Amino acid sequence: MRIAVTGKQGQVVQSLLRRGAGKGVEIIAVGRPEMDLADPASIAAALSIVNPDVIVSAAAYTAVDKAESDADLAFAVNAAGAAAVAESAARIGVPVVHISTDYVFSGDKPSAYTEEDMTGPISVYGQSKLAGERAVAAANPNHVILRTAWVYSPFGANFLKTMLRLSETRDHLRVVADQTGCPTSALDIADAILAIASRLVTDPAPSLRGTFHLTASGEASWADFAEEIFVELHKFGGKSIRVERITTADYPTPAKRPANSRLSCEKLATRYGLRLADWKQSMRIVMQVILNKGF
Repeated sequence: MRIAVTGKQGQVVQSLLRRGAGKGVEIIAVGRPEMDLADPASIAAALSIVNPDVIVSAAAYTAVDKAESDADLAFAVNAAGAAAVAESAARIGVPVVHISTDYVFSGDKPSAYTEEDMTGPISVYGQSKLAGERAVAAANPNHVILRTAWVYSPFGANFLKTMLRLSETRDHLRVVADQTGCPTSALDIADAILAIASRLVTDPAPSLRGTFHLTASGEASWADFAEEIFVELHKFGGKSIRVERITTADYPTPAKRPANSRLSCEKLATRYGLRLADWKQSMRIVMQVILNKGF
């Protein structure tokens, strides 16, 4: 199986390259300068050359706060760019797997969101990603949209790596405790994408297409996540870090974040038989990779 994935440096892209190599799947990362999501004309040509069995639409504009003042670019990449990727997949005649986000929801629901719940993004980033979901679905019926959340990995910039970096110079950190979600390893996301792609190539069932939620099992606040990181760090000989639990109001940002980012993944478990591990278990694996300086 040959998979083309948009982007070259993102966490999901790097994780797919790592996991694909271990499973004999050819992963071809397609990005700048050959392809620019802000330039739809460049997309079809770059993807058609690869001749993939599946296209994974992973690249995105992810600067959540900056998007508030840069809406045109956020929509150009996350909506128009995503549409062009899906259109290219349809033209080639292959399925597209599109990565989306918990930010398409308002965060007001008291329990985990299902795929059937009403969307209502409260940030420009969330609005642009929701527009991308709709554009992908319209452009290619042979699609899977995967909403995930709180992604971390050994690659790129993410919350886990930020906490480790800050721990080198601080003994005390203030972390938001009134936002709840599902910290999710990009390595686990990559494994799930490979399994989903394999099914899409071999099984035309309509029930395997559509929108699915894909996050780790369990839930946590950002403060819970930080505390668990520092517990694990201490096992590796790191110093003790005190986490002060604060509210969202104590840490204002240009973009609003959903207070509740929990996503129910029962649909994915039922249709694909996939359920990701508990977030604490996956976090320990990623930390071992980072702190041991490699896989």
